[in-house]
Amino acid sequence: SLPYLFEKVSKGEPITWLTCYEYPTAYLQEQAGIEMILVGDSLGMTMLGYESTLPVTMDDMIRHSQAVRRGAPTAFVIGDMPYMTYQPSVETAIRNAGRFMAESGMDAIKLEGGAAMADRIKGIVDAGIPAIGHLGLTPQSVSALGGFKVQGKDAALAKKILDDAKALEKAGAFMILLELVPDRLCKLITERAENCIIMSLGSGPNAHGQLLIY
Repeated sequence: SLPYLFEKVSKGEPITWLTCYEYPTAYLQEQAGIEMILVGDSLGMTMLGYESTLPVTMDDMIRHSQAVRRGAPTAFVIGDMPYMTYQPSVETAIRNAGRFMAESGMDAIKLEGGAAMADRIKGIVDAGIPAIGHLGLTPQSVSALGGFKVQGKDAALAKKILDDAKALEKAGAFMILLELVPDRLCKLITERAENCIIMSLGSGPNAHGQLLIY
């Protein structure tokens, strides 16, 4: 539950988080005591053989999320909002997030993007759906970012990620995933977070927990 996760943060205990895409692995992760599971749109590459996350549809995500939920009934399971299911408008974002929650039994949804997506986060949260932000290397925008590489190495980009994190927190995101940002930047964002859990994916040890792509 959310209170359980925030209690771990207050006690300084790291949160465990793995990706998962199907029932057998979900069952094993549950048995191992993994606290959070992400049904990532990375299933485009890991399960469906695509070269990116972009071809993944909401139907793909729901089918895999349902399987993971059945395998891990007590883990905190998060579903990735696929490409173009939230970018067009706040209404589109709320409608798709609502469908995701209703059809797959997720505990929360995650979407990519900074301040430009803050109104989507706010709309989803106001509709009663827990939302997670994702900054740094955002795979749905990998073409614009120039490939899979560390983000925020220069001061201007680092400040933008810092500002984006605060914008998402203010919009109501209860958690932010930082993917491939410098560890010092991750540490700074974690220290400045007030009511938001910061998770690292290849962004160093100084966060409230770690996500690994399984």
